[in-house]
Amino acid sequence: MKARMNNPVLVIPEALHALLAVGKAAKKGGLPPQTTMLVHLRASQINGCGLCVDMHARELKAAGAPDERIYAVAAWRESPYFTEPERAALALTEAATRIADRGDAVSDEIWDEAARHFDERAMASLLLEIALINTWNRINATTRQPAGSIPV
Repeated sequence: MKARMNNPVLVIPEALHALLAVGKAAKKGGLPPQTTMLVHLRASQINGCGLCVDMHARELKAAGAPDERIYAVAAWRESPYFTEPERAALALTEAATRIADRGDAVSDEIWDEAARHFDERAMASLLLEIALINTWNRINATTRQPAGSIPV
């Protein structure tokens, strides 16, 4: 697979710096790193971003996540490998990623369950991470950036 163009954030480096700055700020909210990685992988699966699925699966592996957890992210509801806070984060990720798929994009039930597990700072971090990975997915999937082109 060949990219349609150079990655837009390399064409406009100021955009890369801005997105990296948002990511750096989001990391200060106290969201557990593996939760962030799971969120990144799940949104990337939903959005069909091969580059990001590959990168975030390898990132989880490098962080020590067992293969079973990585393989089961797409079926997290039917899998025993995730904590209740991780499940809440994954549910919120799915709802926020598929925001146009239902009238009430993020139900009170999904929101309340996430808020039960994360304080306001961690929720802010979670929401920024979800928004950011969706941005990266849309850039990379639209321009067909190939999987494996970013080392972890």
